[in-house]
Amino acid sequence: MAMFRALSGLLIVGCLAGQALGATLQVSPVKVDFSSGQNAAGLTLNNPGDTPVYGQVRVFRWDQDANGDVLSPSPEVVASPPIIQLTGGGQQLIRLVRVQPGNTAVEQSYRLLIDEIPPPDSGKKHAGVMIRMRYSVPVFVAPVGNTSPKLIWRVARQQDGQWFLHLDNQGLRHTQVGALMLQDATGKVLQVSDGLLGYVLAGHKRQWPLRSDGPAKLGGQLVIKVNLDGRPNTFTVTGED
Repeated sequence: MAMFRALSGLLIVGCLAGQALGATLQVSPVKVDFSSGQNAAGLTLNNPGDTPVYGQVRVFRWDQDANGDVLSPSPEVVASPPIIQLTGGGQQLIRLVRVQPGNTAVEQSYRLLIDEIPPPDSGKKHAGVMIRMRYSVPVFVAPVGNTSPKLIWRVARQQDGQWFLHLDNQGLRHTQVGALMLQDATGKVLQVSDGLLGYVLAGHKRQWPLRSDGPAKLGGQLVIKVNLDGRPNTFTVTGED
């Protein structure tokens, strides 16, 4: 089964030989949530520019391992249409359908990838640089019942001396980790992230390296101040030296 790594952000950019694209898609919403038992959902693509945009639309199952996000082909959720052509100022509805609808005990996670593809006349030779965009939209299918993430935090140092922040999500839903800082017992702060740090999917673990030369002492009691799913949260841990 083909698998590949994926970034967590909405937009991924690549450069190819050719001409500069004059349009960038607007995607709404930036996250798709299926409620329990819901079979179909949609999102809208807008082309605010004057240049036509051509694209390929695919859905991948979203998993995680020790190295980050992993995507693999998904037959469970499909997108229609799979190929798009948006004229300048045009709009396109993308419909997502669950092929095997039904309830699930644990949240299911997917990524909708929208890749800009060359226009029909791309065989002609052009000077300059062509910017190819990839839009990556999280898609979640909610489990049955009133569930939530169950998070266990840990700060530990490996044998090579590198400190890591570990997060184990033992719950049935994902969590989105935003701005995060560590504060030691003396009040000194290590800013780990100013914005989105990443997602931790249901039943998965993530880890992030920490600066050991930062102002905060990582070997003692630490307060974690973090935005989770857009809301501020506070946790207390003890660094494992």
